[in-house]
Amino acid sequence: MTLLASSTEERLSGLRQWQREAFEEYFRRDPRDFLAVATPGAGKTTFALTLASELLARHKVRAITIVCPTEHLKKQWAEAAGEFGIAIDPDFKNGQGALGRQYAGAAVTYAQVAAHPMLHRNRTEDRRTLVVFDEVHHAGDALSWGDAVREAFEPAARRLSLTGTPFRTDVNPIPFVDYVQDPTGVRRCSWDYNYGYAPALADGVVRPVIFMAYSGEMRWRTKTGDELAARLGEPLTQDALAQAWKAALDPKGDWISRVLQAADRRLTEVRNSTPDAGGLVVATDHEHARAYARILRGITGRSATVVLSDDPTASTKIKRFAESDDRWMVAVRMVSEGVDVPRLMVGVYATSTSTALFFAQVVGRFVRMRQRGEVASVFLPSVPTLLEYAGEMERERDHVLDRPPRDDDFDPEKDLVDEARKKRDTPDAGEELPFETMEASAEFDRALYDGSEFGGGGAPGSPEEEDFLGLPGLLEPEQVSKLLRKRKAEQQANERKTPRDGGAEREAPTHEVLAELRKELNSLVGAWHHRTGKPHGVIHTELRRACGGPPIAQASAEEIRQRITKIRAWATGGR
Repeated sequence: MTLLASSTEERLSGLRQWQREAFEEYFRRDPRDFLAVATPGAGKTTFALTLASELLARHKVRAITIVCPTEHLKKQWAEAAGEFGIAIDPDFKNGQGALGRQYAGAAVTYAQVAAHPMLHRNRTEDRRTLVVFDEVHHAGDALSWGDAVREAFEPAARRLSLTGTPFRTDVNPIPFVDYVQDPTGVRRCSWDYNYGYAPALADGVVRPVIFMAYSGEMRWRTKTGDELAARLGEPLTQDALAQAWKAALDPKGDWISRVLQAADRRLTEVRNSTPDAGGLVVATDHEHARAYARILRGITGRSATVVLSDDPTASTKIKRFAESDDRWMVAVRMVSEGVDVPRLMVGVYATSTSTALFFAQVVGRFVRMRQRGEVASVFLPSVPTLLEYAGEMERERDHVLDRPPRDDDFDPEKDLVDEARKKRDTPDAGEELPFETMEASAEFDRALYDGSEFGGGGAPGSPEEEDFLGLPGLLEPEQVSKLLRKRKAEQQANERKTPRDGGAEREAPTHEVLAELRKELNSLVGAWHHRTGKPHGVIHTELRRACGGPPIAQASAEEIRQRITKIRAWATGGR
């Protein structure tokens, strides 16, 4: 007994506080089913394998099955288990029969279980088995999958469910998860231990995130030949927002090039203090991923690692990138969840997927802390849904049953595992751009950090883009917040013009003049929109046609003043 206690304490010695607390809670209750919710990057794998080691040592179980969303994660789990002295077969196939005697268990995918649930049930019945469900919410991706998981693992001696995002936008129940009815009659998932982003951030376990949002003017031609325009970041209908968003992500436009340039400048600043820091661009499909890689090569002079979901060498490429000091990786949605590349510190959200689940998974790729003072930066389109998610990073979510899926969801929950596994040579059916992008300019809109908003579309007295791109790479979260608030206060304290020695006035810096002029023009465009009903983007396009010059993001002060004069003339009846 003393020897067992000694071994247990040795296993616990390297754990974080939350992992130790969850471990102790588990053995205090000694349950058959246990759901641990921990924010991405907090260390769910280490907790699970410590628990598995203890259960094996106590002879509570004799075998382990790890169920993952993707093939890559099977290998990742097997490598991690090896460090705990647990041999896991990541290449187990449904048709191979018995597991090799040298293995304590196997890693399989949810799809693999669904293809042959009885085979896995027989394996589970054959030996007392601990089943670890990695990102267990995927077990509810389809009713048939949930049924298969229940059939295969109902006989398990122990089941440990893990997730960083314990919620779905559908109402499919997650197998082996309890749902408790609240006072309104709605059933919500009930976890046994929860460690959210907010406490993890306070404990220094995860990195804080600065979100950099970019707006801009979009113009496109429909299949019928009509020319439409909209300004990303302005109030838009769902259809207009969807098309403006896709125009922004079009590799042929300037928006994505401008944002990738800004993201690479931020990465350069971070690498001054963290030389191996890397960046990840999450693209919608293969075509866009390859195009973004070409743009990055033009910016950096170096090739980016491109990871495609149908590439059999994808896992090898991810591992090689994780161990290198290369700057950029570009991938489709498969890298959104569970991929462990701790050196990722700068991200570009270059996909039109807009569910809360997917957004949380993408951001989770950047929050894994390696040393104190690291801050992650994520660049994204100025889309209301994404800005809402970015501002609510610390809000807890749960899975709710007894409500129908929303028919008006902008982007209903997709089967993310299927997205990860299927070929993505072309956009999804129905996702093709119904237009030709004619213009897609970008300008810094705002930044979100620690629940606060900075910038605000060029409002005077707010930090500018360079204030965020040039932040030092190593600052404590509270230092970042203090620095940004100090800069904002200093800029707001400065008047647009200040007296020189002798009483003469000095012109404000160019960026402040431009910020005020853009704000004035946007205000007038908004008023003209309410008067005429025309979209903001159309009004901006008409002003450019009337006055000449580039999009507002590149326009000079004099060109913006001409447009202000023109729209004022329209308002008074002149053309």
